[in-house]
Amino acid sequence: MASVCRRAGIIGTVLLMAPAFAFAEDGKDADDAIDVRTDEVVVTATRFTEELDVKRPVNLTVITRQEIEASPARTVPEVLAGQVGVVPSDLFGNNGTNTIIDLRGFGVTGGQNTLILVNGRRVSDIDLSGVKWSSIPLSSVERIEIVRGTGSVLYGDGAVAGVVNIITRSPSGESSRATVGARYGSFDTREAKIDATLLKDQYGLNINAYTYSSDGYRDNNETDDSVLKLDLRRAGISNDVSLRIGADRQDVRLPGGRRVEPSAGINELEDDRRGTSTPLDFATRDGGYATLALSSRQDIGLIDAELGYRDKAQTSYFYFGGFPDYRETDLGVWSLTPRMKIPADLFGRQNQLVIGLDFYSWDYQLDVSNDPANIGTPINRVRATQRDYAYYLHDILTLTDTMQLSLGWREQWQEIEATDDYDPTAPGGAFGSEAPDGEQDLREHAYDLGLRYELTTSWSVLASTGRSFRFATIDEIYEFSPTFQREFQFLRPQTAQNIDIGVERRWNAQLLRATVFQIDVEDEIHLDPYSTGIGNTNLPPSRRRGVELESALSFKEVNLGASYAYTEAKFLEGTFSSVGGPVDISGNTVPLVPRHKVTAYARWLTSEKSFLTMTFRYASEQFMDNDEANDFGTKIPAYSVFDLKYSHDIANWRLGLVVNNLFDKQYYAYAVRSLITDAYNAYPLPERTVTAFAEYRFGR
Repeated sequence: MASVCRRAGIIGTVLLMAPAFAFAEDGKDADDAIDVRTDEVVVTATRFTEELDVKRPVNLTVITRQEIEASPARTVPEVLAGQVGVVPSDLFGNNGTNTIIDLRGFGVTGGQNTLILVNGRRVSDIDLSGVKWSSIPLSSVERIEIVRGTGSVLYGDGAVAGVVNIITRSPSGESSRATVGARYGSFDTREAKIDATLLKDQYGLNINAYTYSSDGYRDNNETDDSVLKLDLRRAGISNDVSLRIGADRQDVRLPGGRRVEPSAGINELEDDRRGTSTPLDFATRDGGYATLALSSRQDIGLIDAELGYRDKAQTSYFYFGGFPDYRETDLGVWSLTPRMKIPADLFGRQNQLVIGLDFYSWDYQLDVSNDPANIGTPINRVRATQRDYAYYLHDILTLTDTMQLSLGWREQWQEIEATDDYDPTAPGGAFGSEAPDGEQDLREHAYDLGLRYELTTSWSVLASTGRSFRFATIDEIYEFSPTFQREFQFLRPQTAQNIDIGVERRWNAQLLRATVFQIDVEDEIHLDPYSTGIGNTNLPPSRRRGVELESALSFKEVNLGASYAYTEAKFLEGTFSSVGGPVDISGNTVPLVPRHKVTAYARWLTSEKSFLTMTFRYASEQFMDNDEANDFGTKIPAYSVFDLKYSHDIANWRLGLVVNNLFDKQYYAYAVRSLITDAYNAYPLPERTVTAFAEYRFGR
């Protein structure tokens, strides 16, 4: 659905021109709080489940289940927003709908440059629909892993800034258990959830069901979500088998932006902040998946293989002031991902080699019409198939007792074929066009090299470098020519070279970490509405660089943490097409990237059964989308948000209250400018919201 809003933003622009918490488990004091930075935490940073080794040469953050439960966050993007260097671009503030996660300064294309995985499998698709965050309710999440500056070797294209791997809850533990819960809050927001684990001998079943309904902060912003997930596992002595299946649905109304045009005396942001100019616009999305996984322990090592299928069906309707656009999209993908982890000493030192293959087969169909009633005879029917093949090698070698080296290589091929069938007799099709058939074969590679050296038992340094790449999505390829004729605009792959250098101190449950990074990008895939019509192009070279500072301190009853990220995202050279012709953007700042971001949290164990958590988030001003020239004069203002959560346990009950945007700030995180007037569209986010929740837990 992000592709729908992205396209709406593009056409809307044309119309304008006319941290981590340490949270104690029940019954434990603060001194026993689980620390995400100890080797007790299980991670999948090598595409295999294993205990976290803090000596690994990787910039890794793990957000545990306990931290998620302690946080005032209501969605996965809100959890991620509390982490250093992660900037969410939220349009509506309604259950994560149309939210983009940007890591390390990519702005509007952050969603295509930060790879999102669920249980190690990509949910970033070959279209621009983005991640449907509501299909990953927090009640189903066991932990979240963030790997910065690397990931292309293990996971392929799109991991330019890094990888976010969301691990859902699985049937594990010593006994069966279940939790049922409900929430009610502002804007008539209602939520219900069930999470249950049933265990019998070597068999386990996890069930997660979730429903959500809200009127939303804005007019025409009603949202309904439903999710059902099942995870069945059989654990054996040498072989484990699991089957994951799930389905989800979303219905959402789309309120659009609030127009501000000082020269015309228009300021909908002030006059009617919660209103809408698009009362007819809507979108729906239905998804489903099934994954069969096998893990086998053999003498040579551990073998994992997964066979999966995922599909989604989407609809969208935009009225566009009397020029309606209705679309139905169907996308399905088969995947096969076998891999092997081989522990083999090298020169008498501990060594671990991972070898893997990735196969993805995508089928895409888009039907375009002027009304839902006419979709049976679409104006355009676009079909595309895409095949991705890759192999990768990743090795971690212990050079000395205080030094580890990692190195990896990936080779990936992509084949895409696309057709467009145009029917001029279809309703609304008299002035359409048909894109000629197109195809493209691509080949790219990625590598990474990392080194970690322990200066003392608590101090260590980390250095890494690597190459990553990104292929264009089908929505970025199917566009208009300068004469507004349909065509497939095949683009060069985007490539990037990154370097990270960091130092950290870990002791007990404490952490201090500082990282400097630089990412040099070539052929960045980005919106360019003038050089090729309303389409996309490869931009001139750009550079992201910055500093990330993190701290986490634990005391007996209070845990504190803070982070600061300085991100400089600039174009190094070249021009950007505009209404008056090419504009020199050398040295200009990339839009939608705040230079400064600050987060902080404090958690106080008010009693053995109660806690109070407060979080703070600040982002500095940003250039608006479409302002590559940096000459608009108006920016997205800086904003700060405080959130609060109080929770109290009574026997098997957990009751609590969450207040988001505690001080009732008016702000927005996304806006798009006009290129010929002083007009822009802003997307205001909710002011203070209050939510009460109750949970009942069966078993331990």
